[in-house]
Amino acid sequence: MNDLIYQRVVSNPRFRELVQKRSRFAWLLSGITLVLYVAFILLIAFDPKWLGTPLYEGATITRGIPVGVGLIVISFILTGIYVIRANSEFDQLTADIIREVQP
Repeated sequence: MNDLIYQRVVSNPRFRELVQKRSRFAWLLSGITLVLYVAFILLIAFDPKWLGTPLYEGATITRGIPVGVGLIVISFILTGIYVIRANSEFDQLTADIIREVQP
């Protein structure tokens, strides 16, 4: 019985659509995150003085602090975007597939 359901799921065109959409979206968000982190590391490597510059005259907080915190916040936001899409579009496609393959 399980093999039959598995074969139905794998051969379902909506399953292929789900896998493609989810994969493409995950790679897009991963790419954005990777580019941002690599840019931050390159900034540290090639222009550390810019990151070490105080935000304003007499400040103890440098530009690097808000840039680093912003990077972490953006990562949380991108994760939230993925979760929202997974809980709506991807879950709906999954439910449709399950309904179609049930005997």
